[in-house]
Amino acid sequence: MLAPRLAGAQAAQQSLKCTCRAAYTTRAALARPGPISLTSSPLPRFDAPSARPTPRSFARSYSARTTPTDPIVVEGKTYPRDAFSNVTPTILSKLPRRLHLSPSHPIGILRTLIESHFASFKHLNSLSPIVTVQQNFDDLGFPADHPGRALTDSYYLNQTHMLRTHTSAHEVESFRSGLEQFLLTADVYRRDEIDRSHYPVFHQMEGCSVFDPSTGAIERLEKENAEMRAALKAANIVIEDETGEETATNPYQAEHDPRVARMIAEHLKNNLNGLVLKLFGGRASQGGEPLRVRWIEATFPWTAPSYEVEVMFNGKWLEILGCGVVRQTALERSGVGHKQGWAFGLGLERIAMVLFSIPDIRLFWSEDARFLSQFREGEISTFKPYSKYPECYKDITFWVPTKEEGVKEWHENDFMELVRDEGGDLVESVQLIDEFTHPKTGRKSRCYRLNYRSMDRSLSNEEVNRIQDRVIERVTGEMGVEVR
Repeated sequence: MLAPRLAGAQAAQQSLKCTCRAAYTTRAALARPGPISLTSSPLPRFDAPSARPTPRSFARSYSARTTPTDPIVVEGKTYPRDAFSNVTPTILSKLPRRLHLSPSHPIGILRTLIESHFASFKHLNSLSPIVTVQQNFDDLGFPADHPGRALTDSYYLNQTHMLRTHTSAHEVESFRSGLEQFLLTADVYRRDEIDRSHYPVFHQMEGCSVFDPSTGAIERLEKENAEMRAALKAANIVIEDETGEETATNPYQAEHDPRVARMIAEHLKNNLNGLVLKLFGGRASQGGEPLRVRWIEATFPWTAPSYEVEVMFNGKWLEILGCGVVRQTALERSGVGHKQGWAFGLGLERIAMVLFSIPDIRLFWSEDARFLSQFREGEISTFKPYSKYPECYKDITFWVPTKEEGVKEWHENDFMELVRDEGGDLVESVQLIDEFTHPKTGRKSRCYRLNYRSMDRSLSNEEVNRIQDRVIERVTGEMGVEVR
């Protein structure tokens, strides 16, 4: 996947060099040993623990194309700019797309298939992507020093408003509104690296089912569990599950009756085994072989016990989602501490890339009819590449600023965002191919390879040069680096 590393002097000599290749090299974006994660960091409860950020260098300007004092106007509302404002026009242009609401788009197709499995749930999929910091972090108990709060990780309109980084930004309000069973699908936004399997906008689905044990819900769970067990037993599926009983590493919560906790966990597993069968049954194996699914113990901050689900697909175990029994502290924080239940989270892009055989995550955002016309509402079909355009790469080598030079801390995500803002979806990947520390001065140099390739047309060297020149102008002017 990575290009060969270059020595410092060699990298400097190749700085800004461009090579266009006529052959399109297909690389499996998800191919690596062991289970392949498809969750795309589904929910905060299934993430590592996020902090009120300190403004950094890239936050000093909203974009080179706007005045730093101009307010940000989006969805008909005006947000005053401040030192936290780091969202760019490139990212804001994605807000109206809402791919998950398009019934014949792979993301929309996958959403509706999952919703059909949970037909009795309330389906929430039209909530605004603009939320408060309170909703996104504070209401969910994220500590003040959580890294997800940093300007290098999240998109801020200003100090109080941001683009949601996960669907759980709406969880508290959903519980407080009285909802007990809901699926929440949304576009979420995180600053990230640039390659074929990462994108700053992606789509998550969060499912929650809670109940009041005092209302006779236990009997309902028992009945539904029996029905789902029978249906799964009759299906062509093999379920490997060694997590059936409480363990020291994956215990039930002290607040829960073990019998009830076991029943909730079984209800969760039965529902999700049925979902995996619906999505992958008949696609994960050939020759009538049964679908293989396995459950693995996991650790998530907001569920206990917690699990990960994997499916055997094309000879590899693929991680599909994270889930578990919701912690009572999370429900208490949402105002429904008298209820108990389960939750799961998954990333739609990663599953869609596998099911539809889509090799590059940027394709989801293509408006080319040759892409969009291949898909039909309610159907999972195999994507057929319609053209193979050559890549064009350019290297840029620069000295990273030091604290002594009076420049705020340099962060790779800031550089990625700057490149993305200038090149948009024409940038296929950005790879660090060389690092060098000067033996006498201690200054650090980095060489990045920017690979340009359009999914829809051939790029000219002149067009790529113009983008690269703008990247160099901005990286030197806004990030304080010295190009070598």
